[in-house]
Amino acid sequence: MTSSSATYLGIDLGTTALKCIITDHKQRVAGLAEVALAISRPRPGWAEQNPQDWWLALEKACKVLRARQPSAWGRIAAIGLSGQMHGAVILDGAGQVLRPAILWNDGRAGAEAGVFNGRFSDVGLIAGVPAVAGFTAPKLLWLQAHEPRIFKQLAMVLAPKDYLRFRMSGEFITDPCDASGMSLLDVGRRTWSSALVEAAGIRLENLPRIDEGPRASAHLHKSAADFLGLPAVLPIAAGAGDAAASAIGIGAINDGDGFISLGTSAQYFVTTKRFRPRPKQMIQALSHGLPGLWYQVAALLNGASPLGWLNGILPDGNIQKLLQRTERRYAGPGRLLFLPYLSGERTPHNDPAARAAFHGLHAGTTQEDLALAVLEGVALSLLDCQDVLEQSGTRVAELLVAGGGTRSTFWMQMLASVLNRRIIIPKGSDVGAAFGAARLARLSVTGEAIAAVCSKPKALLHLEPEQKLSKAYGDRLGDFRALYGALKGIQNV
Repeated sequence: MTSSSATYLGIDLGTTALKCIITDHKQRVAGLAEVALAISRPRPGWAEQNPQDWWLALEKACKVLRARQPSAWGRIAAIGLSGQMHGAVILDGAGQVLRPAILWNDGRAGAEAGVFNGRFSDVGLIAGVPAVAGFTAPKLLWLQAHEPRIFKQLAMVLAPKDYLRFRMSGEFITDPCDASGMSLLDVGRRTWSSALVEAAGIRLENLPRIDEGPRASAHLHKSAADFLGLPAVLPIAAGAGDAAASAIGIGAINDGDGFISLGTSAQYFVTTKRFRPRPKQMIQALSHGLPGLWYQVAALLNGASPLGWLNGILPDGNIQKLLQRTERRYAGPGRLLFLPYLSGERTPHNDPAARAAFHGLHAGTTQEDLALAVLEGVALSLLDCQDVLEQSGTRVAELLVAGGGTRSTFWMQMLASVLNRRIIIPKGSDVGAAFGAARLARLSVTGEAIAAVCSKPKALLHLEPEQKLSKAYGDRLGDFRALYGALKGIQNV
């Protein structure tokens, strides 16, 4: 198959949806399919999914693409993977799932995170950041304490996207980025840390081998190929966790390149050419999805999801109309303050028990007031993280933004003013991680230079901050922080 006829399949296993895209040799999107995923919350603060649902969603997405784009589907030369990070998929010795996957936004292992960190004086300097409740290592300690029967059967721990690879190939493989999110990796060396692994109560043989993101790590076996409607023996790139895959998708591959991923969660991400941990500031320093690169990221557990939550509890449930009405009424910062911590928060608070709150509600509060407060609350939480990044010595002049949140130009213009940064919305920004996965698929088989493939896409929008609004929102950051501090004792009762 010649490079001019080949296409590449990028799979992104998100939290609320699985996305598949096909790209051609000119990196145009030749096909797109998306399948919604549900989250189970059996207890407050818990978040789980059944890995079998991911596999069935992948089969459904492949079926849609095969029907819509049969020609492009028939020319797929390689597969790339991306997915939600930090999730724990627990398998027994026969490769069977032992329990629902515990997701990145699950807060049950807060106490275990404290225990894990207490076993090391320098865990953040090895793993890139102290462990938090959503990371894999504390979840393993939680399993050992609360589900010992399951823990005794544990033979393999996988990140979500790597479970899909296992189902496709029978191989246990991960990449340095997803491995970084487990609190089990020596991130600077990009190898498992025997000390961290032992502290989590498992053995090195319970973890997958690590391959760099662009490497052809495995091949599609026949039974999976038949199930998905693909040719057998297709190469599968090692891939990357969704944060790094999004960076690859929008070309953030040079030292100092910054972007924000605004999906269910949010990340304020800056590529670095060296491993630069800043554990005291709760800035994560993790491995990039490309060899020889790392990144710093402020990780927020609540990105666009608070807006989806609000939409779900309002009577008409039409988010587009609500945003249109809110934009028409917009005249600057609203009177309400909203803490967006529906799923706790990671940066800068490391507080899985944090909860969301509106402040300033009154008898005349409207749906539009609530919507504006939610948009501003998420933007202010990103400003809070930007300030922490700057304190650690990281500053960027402009930011690319990817993810579902970019569908609202109104919100993106507000974000430019809140952060006082130029915002660039690249073409294809709402499928950034899947696009990055497709780029890794291409690199795994073509031998092309990384810089030639992972260029920055064309910009759809350049949004400049409005200085008057930047000052007004900057003045509100103190109140936003004070509200969290005032409610912390109540929320943690």
